[in-house]
Amino acid sequence: MLGSSSSSSKEGGNNNCDYSFKILLIGDSGVGKSSLLVTFISNFVHDLSPTIAGQERFGTLTSSYYRGAHGIILVYDVTRRETFTNLSEVWAKEVELYSTNQECIKVLVGNKVDRDSERAVTQEEGMALAQQLKCSFLECSARTRANVHQCFKDLVLKILEVPTLLEKGSTAVKKQILQQKQVRKPPESNTCCFQ
Repeated sequence: MLGSSSSSSKEGGNNNCDYSFKILLIGDSGVGKSSLLVTFISNFVHDLSPTIAGQERFGTLTSSYYRGAHGIILVYDVTRRETFTNLSEVWAKEVELYSTNQECIKVLVGNKVDRDSERAVTQEEGMALAQQLKCSFLECSARTRANVHQCFKDLVLKILEVPTLLEKGSTAVKKQILQQKQVRKPPESNTCCFQ
């Protein structure tokens, strides 16, 4: 019944990235978590069948799933009210219980806005829940790609604003950045006078 997806970059190696963060996508099964992620990382829109991550038989992994997350995207389906209700009654409580990072950035996402004629949750209700959960709010469509990139961009920009979250990012990547900054320092100017 319940599902979740996660995204994190592998530390070290030859990553061509400045930072590495652990970002979770959580919410009921079928709300489009995997579709949002696949739409974000690829140029194609995919119809995905529900994934098995987060199924009840994986409940024993819950605490390790949340451990060290820098950002959490709480997803509901705007056409299914129960998925919205479960965010405040189930998922938000789980975040509070298991998240080890108190400064973790959260974003509430209403997915499937391309099916507006079937809407069961208003945008105003989403905004009110986001305010209650003290997080950002955005409506998206994995099918049309509307606001998908904006969702991840906003989340990362907010993570970058929190110094402690940056400190908990990839140490291998941070060392690489520091080395690059040292190499890029402009040479000291050598002044000389001729008489």
